[in-house]
Amino acid sequence: MTTIKEMGRFCPTDHNGNILNDASLQNINPGFMKVIEETVEHYKTHLKEDLHSIYIRGSVPRGLGIEGVSDLDTIALTNKTTHDMDLGWVEKSERFLNSKYKCVDGVEFSFFSIEEVLKTDHFSIISFMIKTHSVCVYGEDVRGHLPEYKADITLGNEHLMNLKRQIDQAKDDLVGNDDKEDIADCCRWIMKIIVRAGLALVIDKESKYTRDLYPAYTLFAKHYPEKETEMRQALHYAVNPVESPDEILAFLEGMGSWMINEAEKWMDVHNSKKEWNL
Repeated sequence: MTTIKEMGRFCPTDHNGNILNDASLQNINPGFMKVIEETVEHYKTHLKEDLHSIYIRGSVPRGLGIEGVSDLDTIALTNKTTHDMDLGWVEKSERFLNSKYKCVDGVEFSFFSIEEVLKTDHFSIISFMIKTHSVCVYGEDVRGHLPEYKADITLGNEHLMNLKRQIDQAKDDLVGNDDKEDIADCCRWIMKIIVRAGLALVIDKESKYTRDLYPAYTLFAKHYPEKETEMRQALHYAVNPVESPDEILAFLEGMGSWMINEAEKWMDVHNSKKEWNL
């Protein structure tokens, strides 16, 4: 069992409140470099001229990666849409890299067209992640072409507007599921979403943002002390996922339903204010 560590930090900001990117190649633990290099080669081999650039996001480029625990999350920007590319190789490449490299808990490939990412007339979580939480490891870095982002209600909305759908999806995936690995993956995924949604509920009060789970949990608990125990349980499940669908479903029926109700109330208040200000 992995011990919950009091690690992670809130995103740094400039004097205007814009989130600063603290990811860099220099921050990457050398123990991750071989798997990063081979992952890049898989992208280059299979995408060829369709590949524009590759980014590493998350804890690894921020110097917070833990060998054997952290995922390697990658983003490829492509010159074509995913519908126009053959991505049948992805699952095989992920399996190969996951079996070869034990320094990461898993390698994740993802693909987004360069045209899609550079559209800045609406909020995009991928554009946000590239701008604020990623480092370019291949190709032309587009971060300078992306807008600035603040820890505000726009970001809060992004985490809360799909929460009900995500929890419902997790429930559907768990019912009748006897694949232990799949159950654990679902548990880890939905609990991370819940912890980050907890931070979103207080982002308007604190003007702070992080994707790191422990500081997100602490900030939520500051404003919702009566729900501290439940959110710490979500944090525990995210770090140490269980393989019992009944246990996860029971938590989602309780704390998950409460989170959905709070998210809906939050959006009712803040989205009406936003419309009024317009």
